Amino acid sequence: MTKFADIKGFVFDLDGVITDTSILHGTAWHQLADSLGVAWSKELGDGLKGISRMDSLEMILKAGGKENDYTQAEKEKLAAQKNTNYVAEVDKMTPANILPGMKAFLDSLRAKGYDLSLASASKNAPRVLGKLQLADYFPKIVDPATLTHGKPDPEIYTRGAELLNLPPEQCIGVEDAAAGVAAINAAGEVSLGIGDAKELGAADMVFSDTAEVTLENIAKKLG
Repeated sequence: MTKFADIKGFVFDLDGVITDTSILHGTAWHQLADSLGVAWSKELGDGLKGISRMDSLEMILKAGGKENDYTQAEKEKLAAQKNTNYVAEVDKMTPANILPGMKAFLDSLRAKGYDLSLASASKNAPRVLGKLQLADYFPKIVDPATLTHGKPDPEIYTRGAELLNLPPEQCIGVEDAAAGVAAINAAGEVSLGIGDAKELGAADMVFSDTAEVTLENIAKKLG
């Protein structure tokens, strides 16, 4: 087992770890549903979490009985419209949208000389970091366009460690989803999960929320 003293780098997921963009995705889909005359519900919104853009669109159309009303080209335009809505929401973000304790944690990592990289599947991640004023904390970002596999495949976390020029066992991956934890473990990195301990049971360590994530608490768990 990796000891705390062996750790040299941290590879971060973005959503649910540094900020919460799922709310913004929900807002953007809600706006699209309204424009299509599809009634929005909490169930519909919850069902879209973690689903690809085109699959989410299909779910919304189905909810309104409109799954056969559009050609593929028209559907792609609608999906693009949702992304435009989403980017407009991202552009309203400020450092106040950083999750509790995360800015202090990033400051402590930087002060202690740890290397950081970002392993987010979101193409908008650099834009989000800019709005949160955290771009200079993450000079190394995995480009999702270069990946062939999504989480739980380890590729994105393997790449995150490679960007830091570190062997995986010297890195801690930080995640809030079970698929992400599986990806970190498969990459051979130490997995830190944030959220429900049952859901993230495969992680090497779990913190119930972002405010608990400190170097001191990680050191206690890793020994």
